[in-house]
Amino acid sequence: MAPNETQFCDHYMLLSPEDASLYDLVCFLLFSTSETSRFIQRTTKEEEEDFWRRWYIFNSLLVQKLLIFWGKPMVQVGYILELWLNLLSQNGGFLMLFSNFLKGNVAWPERSSATFTSVLGNLDPRVELDKSIKPGNTKYNASLSMMASKLAYENESFLQTTIRDQWNMEFLGFSNFWNDYLGQPSTQAMMFQDTRAQPNLIVVAFRGTNPFDPVAWQTDVDLSWFKLEGVGKIHSGFMKALGLQKGKGWPKELEQGSNQRQFAYYAIRQRLREILQKNEGAKFILTGHSLGAALAILFLTVLAIHEEAWLLEKLEGVYTFGQPRVGDKQHGDYMKEKLKKYDVRHLRYVYCNDLVARIPYDDADDLFFEHWGPCIYYNSIYKGKVRHEEPNKNYFSILWAIPKFVNAVWELLRSFIIPYTKGPDYKESWLMKMLRVVGLVILGLAAHSPQDYVNATRLGSFALDLQDPIHQRASKLD
Repeated sequence: MAPNETQFCDHYMLLSPEDASLYDLVCFLLFSTSETSRFIQRTTKEEEEDFWRRWYIFNSLLVQKLLIFWGKPMVQVGYILELWLNLLSQNGGFLMLFSNFLKGNVAWPERSSATFTSVLGNLDPRVELDKSIKPGNTKYNASLSMMASKLAYENESFLQTTIRDQWNMEFLGFSNFWNDYLGQPSTQAMMFQDTRAQPNLIVVAFRGTNPFDPVAWQTDVDLSWFKLEGVGKIHSGFMKALGLQKGKGWPKELEQGSNQRQFAYYAIRQRLREILQKNEGAKFILTGHSLGAALAILFLTVLAIHEEAWLLEKLEGVYTFGQPRVGDKQHGDYMKEKLKKYDVRHLRYVYCNDLVARIPYDDADDLFFEHWGPCIYYNSIYKGKVRHEEPNKNYFSILWAIPKFVNAVWELLRSFIIPYTKGPDYKESWLMKMLRVVGLVILGLAAHSPQDYVNATRLGSFALDLQDPIHQRASKLD
């Protein structure tokens, strides 16, 4: 990274796994005095003084190197799997596909069509909203947000058809935003308006981590950060994805002409201004699953940095699902103060042993990252509880390995039982059952899927009191 790219920030740590050999990583792990300037740029070495901190940086670099190495095969596998799943669904299953092949009458799926679904859409094919949870119900906004977060993984035609024809709402657009550091688009988000709710709700849903997208996974596991004055350390990958400007950071205004590259934060903020000025009584929601959840929180952070008081007062709430950590303790304290000032609701939903909700590393000395705000935690029977932090807050814990495995076995068994106990809407696809099997090896992976978050927002025993201000609610956490 060129020096002028960090001139907006006095303190940072940036990892460059592509510049480190395996030998470099081993030396870094074992010897605090090893030379790291080629693959770690930082303004302080405090992260490297302790072996365990080096261990977590080592893991971050190693996993990123593996993702770089296996990146192209991952993308290819995802492409083939997605095509195969849609071939099966659009031809009526394997037997009908075989029959159509013999007849020369195979229905070939088009990736941009309204019938083409992503891998995550095949994991959980539900697109209908829960008819028993209506506007005004204390579960409604969370349930709508989770369905929007799940739907955000699909293509624009699929989104438009579902929102307009099945949800009876107004589709406001889908965009693929530019990442200045990658030199390519990397961030997707959609917007729609729920006119049934009073006041009307404008929903902004950021797309999360595609299971076969190595760049998105690199962003999730990266420990790099920038420290913004008065705000705290913030995950650099998430900032870059949202529209961080090289050498400029977050200028308050950025010209976004029709022929220019669109950056997520600036384009969405401008769109919200235009829509909300025409709908004076409307409110908006920020939401996302996985990486999308981190981007929703960061969008809120930049609004606060820019003192966008009018927009913040129009913000009904931020609902995140399976959210990775975004910043450090200082960032959390800064945001809690801002949310209290503008009375903004922030609810972070975590299902059971979700892997992603426990990364990046939460360091006891506040050198790395930390969750903040109320955690709505659901166990494997969808019983909810408001907590300061989810149990086993860091993923790599030997003590929790056995309980996590036992729970993964139960989730696999539950996948066969739940349609009989909760109804046919909760029947799991064969692909979801296969993911449950993989979850016996990679503990917490299956728990991150949208399936359980949709179930939690529908079946969960917890319901937020909409009259209870978020800063009062936070003070009552157990």
